[in-house]
Amino acid sequence: MEEKLYDYMDWAEIEAVVYSEENHPRDILGPRVTEDGILIQAFFPGATRAAVHTIRDGKQTEMVCEDEAGFFAVLLPGKKIPSYTLIYWDGDGNQMEHYDPYAYPMQFTEQEQKQFENGICYSIYEKLGAHPVKIDGVSGVYFAVWAPNAIRVSVVGNFNNWDGRAYQMNLLESGIYELFIPGVRAGDIYKYEIKAKGGLTYLKSDPYANAAQLRPNNASVVVDLGKYAWQDENWMKKRGVTQGDKAPISVYEVHLGSWKKPDDGREFYNYREIAPMLASYVKELGYTHVELMPVMEHPLDESWGYQVTGYYAPTARYGTPDDFRYFMDTMHQNDIGVILDWVPAHFPRDTFGLSAFDGTCLYEHFDPRQGSHPHWGTLIYNYGRPEVKNFLIANALFWAKEYHADGIRMDAVASMLYLDYGKQDGEWVANIYGGNENLEAIEFLKHLNSIFKKEFPDALLIAEESTAWPKVTGDLDDEGLGFDYKWNMGWMNDFTEYMKNDPVYRGAHHDQLTFSMVYAYSEKFMLSLSHDEVVHLKGSMYTKMPGTPEQKMANLRLAYAYQMVHPGKKLLFMGQEFGQEKEWNEKQSLSWELLEDKEHLQLKNYMAALHAFYKANPALYQLDEKPEGFEWINGMEWEKNLLIFLRRTRKKEDTLLVVCNFSNVEYDDFRIGVPYPGKYKEMFNSDAESYGGTGVGNPRVKMSKKTECDERKNSITVKLAPLSVQVFSYTKPETGAASNKSTKAKTAAKAAAEKKTGKKGKPAGKTEEAVKAVKAKKTTKTAQKAEKKVSEKTVKTAEKKQGTTTATEKVEKAVKQAIDSKPVKTVEQTVDKLVKAGKSAAAEAAKAVEKYRAAADPEKKPATKPETKPETKSEAKSEAKPETKTKKSTGMSELGEELQRKFETEER
Repeated sequence: MEEKLYDYMDWAEIEAVVYSEENHPRDILGPRVTEDGILIQAFFPGATRAAVHTIRDGKQTEMVCEDEAGFFAVLLPGKKIPSYTLIYWDGDGNQMEHYDPYAYPMQFTEQEQKQFENGICYSIYEKLGAHPVKIDGVSGVYFAVWAPNAIRVSVVGNFNNWDGRAYQMNLLESGIYELFIPGVRAGDIYKYEIKAKGGLTYLKSDPYANAAQLRPNNASVVVDLGKYAWQDENWMKKRGVTQGDKAPISVYEVHLGSWKKPDDGREFYNYREIAPMLASYVKELGYTHVELMPVMEHPLDESWGYQVTGYYAPTARYGTPDDFRYFMDTMHQNDIGVILDWVPAHFPRDTFGLSAFDGTCLYEHFDPRQGSHPHWGTLIYNYGRPEVKNFLIANALFWAKEYHADGIRMDAVASMLYLDYGKQDGEWVANIYGGNENLEAIEFLKHLNSIFKKEFPDALLIAEESTAWPKVTGDLDDEGLGFDYKWNMGWMNDFTEYMKNDPVYRGAHHDQLTFSMVYAYSEKFMLSLSHDEVVHLKGSMYTKMPGTPEQKMANLRLAYAYQMVHPGKKLLFMGQEFGQEKEWNEKQSLSWELLEDKEHLQLKNYMAALHAFYKANPALYQLDEKPEGFEWINGMEWEKNLLIFLRRTRKKEDTLLVVCNFSNVEYDDFRIGVPYPGKYKEMFNSDAESYGGTGVGNPRVKMSKKTECDERKNSITVKLAPLSVQVFSYTKPETGAASNKSTKAKTAAKAAAEKKTGKKGKPAGKTEEAVKAVKAKKTTKTAQKAEKKVSEKTVKTAEKKQGTTTATEKVEKAVKQAIDSKPVKTVEQTVDKLVKAGKSAAAEAAKAVEKYRAAADPEKKPATKPETKPETKSEAKSEAKPETKTKKSTGMSELGEELQRKFETEER
């Protein structure tokens, strides 16, 4: 038998196995059927003895040592390969037993390989990497890695003493090495030992590993992703609406490692510990989403996660993959979306990572002018290689599918789009047309976004793109890149620079406030005040603000409110919501002790109120992307540091009037043009006393006047608080019918109240006083309507030269009829006819109307007084003059006096 066995030995292949240079080990190792029986060959480096144990009969057959390095073989009788295990004894006499890894076929289909070669196998992460599976009833882990230029690849780990001679992997035509190893379990650690051309042998972490060791260790970890039971079904069903383009979106940007630190000496909280704390805090403040700085595995804390080595593995700093799933689940159960920062632009040079993975520039370009960032010291992906594109596209889909990510924020998109980004002349290579556009990266982004939105149409794609590249959020069918939102880096830079100025000098920089509206609708923007603005000696948002501590807080309230009322979705970095004073440091917790101070606690509570106001008013978010959602009232008050504008929906009644005062000056009786006649009520004031402000505001409803201002026919006068944002809602004036109904309802309510309080001396019907009150109110409302008609007609006939005393008397008679509660329609028709009688009649009627208006609203100034806007509060006070109530100086007709008497009767 041994002679026959010897005849089957392929010594060249055996030598390749022994010297660990075999890339098709399944051709020689494992079982195969021969004319003489079942040939089984195995390689156990350093073993002194080996045997085959057949499962069915329990028989143990000794194997023949064909090479002293540890190569064994045996011929078993039969024509069918039995189920068996291999037993061997090492040099110390220790016995080992396991199933033969070369007895199992590859798990890749030909179609999957072809798709991968073309960059379209979007579920490739289900095969590449390390996956616990069961094949033919045997449990183990299926390993697969792409390394087409390697001479040999082996799986090494704590299950084989990290010996690369064992478990040599089988190479497929697609360049993928694969091997099923029975007995390996979840929790085992491993790497790939790669022998490159030239003989260099080194270890690499698995690019597709689902977990990794905690730094500074960097081995990959086998995990089973199929056991977690999600409980976020309700969120997943509704998130398409919850984070749609017509929904309010305000994002809290978080670095998990420094948001909070444990008090027990540990370096980090676990994902499961952070989840309830962060969810409660974010919910309290009213944010709709959190955005996590990269949680993908990375070796260097100081990189904040932006130099990734484990694209498919949540970092072990905070726990396991299932711990991170618990975190995501908890957020969703609290109706909080989670956006993940993702880095497809570059990767670090760490030797255990992707760089020169199989001995060649596999993931990066060979030419350093194309393949490296000189300033960052990182490598650039080769987007023209299909397998590299597949790696990245599948990774984005992986986080959305396996971890229910609600959005992906792509970092450094500008560095992908431009070949000369961050490079000097001679450090980059032009494209085929001689330009600096990275055509391969552009195609990659379009490919990625099209597939991602097809698979997850309700998830968000956000670009951090810092240039004026066109149509970043444009439709793919219209030559756009297909993102949902783009960070508005221009707004962020301009606005923070503006706010750094003392209010005295802000006027000279007014364009930094208004310029963002020039391009506001060129993209779908997210207004970001991100981590980039509070690091590298830039200072926190608090320290950027000028002035005393009180003024810094006022400026912060102003800044955050302005961000909220400006078109675009919102993002703010952690700690800035309560006025973190120190610059952010990834090694330290936020300064939570500041919340013991009243001012910082007020700012935090202010942010909660601001978010509540934002979410309660559709005008602030429904038309963020449409020009009709915004309209300037006055954007040119640079000397006063004022911005006045409207935010709208398609419903007139949702309109908000926004007044932003970036000066430290309070303005009294400041006139503002309004879009519609009606009532304007102050709904929000960032300078309210409850938030730590001065309390200057407008507690009473403001009724518009027909006084032209800001090129509008109607206007109101308001008090403007210093360093503030004040927002006014609009209510249209009541019509005649609505007014009558309202009057009747109030009268009925009053009568019911009198009856309830015991006033039973009068009959159940209307009392004499009630009748008088109703009549007085009807008189006032009807007279106001007549006043309106008279005013309109007098304007139209102002240039007519006719007029007689008779006509005047007729007009007065018509108005008297209105006072006596005649049918409104009849009065209107009468006025329409008689006002045409002449200018003198119109003038007399106008005097009566003016007198009545002054009596009805003593706070309003006469329309004949010229309108001026006081520069300061002191000037405004000096201009104010007491009103006179002396009838003799009015020169009014009997009609005016009667109107005055009617008004006084109503007041009594």
